[in-house]
Amino acid sequence: MNHTFLYAPGVWTLTGMFWSADGQGIAVDGRTEISHGKDCWMLAGRMRVLASPPAEFVSIYSIEVPGRDARASKWTSENSTLGKLHGVFTVVGPSILSLYRSQQGGYQGTECLRQITPDQYEAYGVLLMDDRRLSSWQLTLVR
Repeated sequence: MNHTFLYAPGVWTLTGMFWSADGQGIAVDGRTEISHGKDCWMLAGRMRVLASPPAEFVSIYSIEVPGRDARASKWTSENSTLGKLHGVFTVVGPSILSLYRSQQGGYQGTECLRQITPDQYEAYGVLLMDDRRLSSWQLTLVR
């Protein structure tokens, strides 16, 4: 399977739901742009939680260019709330899994991006702190 998310430069729009720790679901929208440089790939995105007032999460990932094992790539990101995050993207059949943790400890999470078509993915994720769920999300990404 040829993945287009991450593995090809592009702009993706997203819509879906975000759940806070108390289980309250709120609609979200956003945008993610992926670019490929010689030495690293970049993922720059924002997700806007359509609450009153709205909240916005901005992420910029620096991704290692895949080496011999093109199915796995390490990444880092700086987050104003969580601090520095370290993770890995790994391909498993029709899905790209992202596993991550904060450098300072405590925060960890996972996201699964399942390819529906070359131009559409479904994403499911969860953020934990010391094994307690802080938030989760379900998104549709369209290129």
